[in-house]
Amino acid sequence: MKIDSSSSALPLAPSGTGKARTPAAQPGNNAPSTPASSSVNLGASSAQLLGAGSTVNTSPVNTVKVAAIKQAISEGRFQVNSGAVADSLIKSVTDLISSQNG
Repeated sequence: MKIDSSSSALPLAPSGTGKARTPAAQPGNNAPSTPASSSVNLGASSAQLLGAGSTVNTSPVNTVKVAAIKQAISEGRFQVNSGAVADSLIKSVTDLISSQNG
């Protein structure tokens, strides 16, 4: 196929089908374009997500206690209560099994 250089160039944008250019969009005008008014409507899901964002920042972790435990570990005075660990492990496994059976 031969490419003919005499063919007319295609227009960059279709004429008459789009919005009129705002004065800010015209060449030589460097003013920022500001719409006369704008509004945003959020759906119910968006509102729920925005509401959930404010509760995400609350942490269930007691940072003061974590810092105290880190300090005790670094000083070598932290002792693991193996009975409490075993009891918690048995309880979590029992809860897991009962939730799968129910």
